[in-house]
Amino acid sequence: MEATLWVPALLIVIGLVGIVVPVLPGLLLVLAAVLIWAFDTGSTAGWAVFALSAVLYVVGMALQYAVPGRRLREAGVRRSTLFLAVLLAIVGFFVIPVVGAVVGFVGGIYLVELGHSRDRGSAWTSTRAALKAVFLSIGIELLAGLAIATTWVLGVLVTT
Repeated sequence: MEATLWVPALLIVIGLVGIVVPVLPGLLLVLAAVLIWAFDTGSTAGWAVFALSAVLYVVGMALQYAVPGRRLREAGVRRSTLFLAVLLAIVGFFVIPVVGAVVGFVGGIYLVELGHSRDRGSAWTSTRAALKAVFLSIGIELLAGLAIATTWVLGVLVTT
């Protein structure tokens, strides 16, 4: 296998892993791999594959934030709660490697909602909604990454 194929393939795999283990900008890495391949092939088909991949990237990113955010609002989680939870996720990322962002985000939701409502049941309901939103967001991003990877594989098959 030529380096022009295995390097983008390896980057795509690393990007997909980076989506599930949020250490790397996974979806962006997957798109960058397709860009490298398209640049290397220099063909119209290669650039068409990259253009379609870029569209899938934009749609995936938009859905990744819109759908879980809407579900959180429907569950009654306030924007201020989300803002504070994101701040705690950033702190958690540096305090607890790999999983700290998720722990900080979910813990932040619970603590802020507990402070607002003074009711553990209500705070836990909001926290469960946040957990579902996090997993939904990761799922949407992973599906977008897999769609880009599939598009790239089909592009490789067509151009070889």
